[in-house]
Parts: sequence; C-alpha cells; structure tokens
Amino acid sequence: MRSLRFALFGTGFWSRYQLAAWRELQGVECVALYNRTRSKAQALAAEFGINAVYDDAEALLAREDLDFVDIATSPDLHCRFVLLAAARKLAVVCQKPMAPSLAECERMVAACQAEGVPFFIHENWRWQASIRCLKQVLNERPIGELVRARISLTTGFDVFANQPALREMDRFILLDLGSHLLDASRFLFGEPHSLYCRIRRIRRDIRGEDVATAFLEHACGMSVTCEMSYAGSHVENDSFPETLIFVEGAKGTIAVTKGFQIRITVNNGTRVISAKPEWYGWADPAYLAVQASIVPCHRNLLAGLRGCAVPETTGEDNLRTMRLVFAAYGSAENGGLARV
Repeated sequence: MRSLRFALFGTGFWSRYQLAAWRELQGVECVALYNRTRSKAQALAAEFGINAVYDDAEALLAREDLDFVDIATSPDLHCRFVLLAAARKLAVVCQKPMAPSLAECERMVAACQAEGVPFFIHENWRWQASIRCLKQVLNERPIGELVRARISLTTGFDVFANQPALREMDRFILLDLGSHLLDASRFLFGEPHSLYCRIRRIRRDIRGEDVATAFLEHACGMSVTCEMSYAGSHVENDSFPETLIFVEGAKGTIAVTKGFQIRITVNNGTRVISAKPEWYGWADPAYLAVQASIVPCHRNLLAGLRGCAVPETTGEDNLRTMRLVFAAYGSAENGGLARV
C-alpha cells in the first residue's frame, strides 16, 4: 500500500509534535511545509528532513502531488485553507478549534461536502488514554444509572509562554480548551439538549476569557459540568495537562484522578485501574497526556483517509461540538439557557 503524501500548513509550537506523531505510523509522509513566515518553515523542514518549503499556500497546492493537507495554523486561517484544499479535491485534516465563528465552521463542512472530499478534525482529547479507559468502564455500567459528572481542567500552567498568540484571541478558553472538554463530554455521555455557561477574564494581559463553567443537561436527566481555567498562578495539586473527571451513578462513583488513575467505587470497595499514556521520546513531559494522544488520533484519521473506516471526528461530528462552544458563548453573553 503506497504512502499517502501530505503538506502541513503551519509550523508553530504544535507542528513538530504533529509531525513526530505522523512518523509513528506507516503509510503516510509529509512532503511539504507552509508557513507565512518562511524562516519558521525552513527551520522545521531542516529538523524533519522535508525538502519543500513554501510561504505561498496556493503555490504549494499547485506544485505538490498531495493526497491530503494537515492544517495546523491559527484558527482564523483554517477556513481559508480548508476551502483552498477542497477546491483542489484534496482531503483535509484540520486542527481544533475548527474556526473562530460558527458560520465559518458550517461553511467549511459544506464546502467539503460539495466537493466530495473527506474533512476530518484533529480533536485528540477524546484519544487520551485515561479518557478512552473511562469510556470503556462507563460502557460496562459498574455504577448503574448515571446521575451527574464533572469534567475539570483548572491550572496555573503558563500556556502563553509556548503559545503567545493565545493572548490575542478575543475569545479564548471556550474555543481553545472548551472545544476539547465539550467534545470529551459528548464522547463520554452523548448529546445534551441545553446548556448554561458563565465566563470571566481574570488575567489582564490577555484579550479573551480565561475562566469558563458550562452546565450541560441531558434528556435522561443527567447533567455534566465542564470547568476550565487558566487564571490561577498557584493551583494546589495542579494536574496540567490531565483532565480530571468525576462521575456519580446510582450505585457508585468513577473518578479520573491525577496520575492517570481510574477509581471505581461501589458498595464493596474501590477498584483502581492505571491508564497511563504511552511514552514517546519526542514528547514534552509537560504535555505528555495530550501529545501522546496525537498518535491514536492520527491512526484513526489515517484509516479514514484510506477509506478503511469512518473517523470519530469528522467535520460533521465536530460541528456538533462547535455548536456547543458557540451556544456557550451565547449563554454567557445573554445570561440565559441555550437550547442545543
């Protein structure tokens, strides 16, 4: 089976981990890099032995023989590049968040549908080892009917040091982190029918909100609270980048705790499962939980690109997550409950 050839658009902080994760898989090869600042693309190309470098996206698409593009630019450029690729009948893998507006998200999905090209979102949070393990445990129903859950990432970790562009986002934490947590909630517990959200900006050196709390209601009566914060500078037992989850059921509880443990408590005691991620030498230890999840996410997307399976995070599926994100902003702005 021949290797699929792709170009990576964007050579910022996450790009080297994106490329390293692709190299863990057989049958896929990055042949070109694009970045509007050419020197950044050249530096990454030298690191990974990639010969073709561009600062003109249209020239890259015209000259290179590609099977798909992987778009890892800032979100405000996602729509432009997805439309360019779709017009050339190229499959698209696009990083989350899909786009900074719901209208753009819908346009991207519609354009790829109209051109008949696969469109997948690289939403890797649901591929974290602890979240996959929790999903398997939930499917076994050891705690009976689910009552409520809490999904939380509250940290003092300075994400702006490695990604300074995040400081300039008018809408920040719900787009950047909320898209992850809300997608994880959908993966674990299904689709909500309404949500209520509150946001705040605590840090004064950024433009967008850095604290958000979303309360999701399900038709079965279950509720899920998604808590996220980058505001604190000192957080006891900071678990970044691990997501902590607590699920309450009619017959017990399940907790995803710091250190990648799944703790299942029922009337006869607590059972503990280790769900540590796989270690990769190229991963940054500070981001291991996230970066290790890129590999299984890539594997799932590659199967979709080859037509062997339908990936979990198609554009159509991720559009449901983005509708939750923008409904959360709407709720926060008007103070009311949003139907979704």
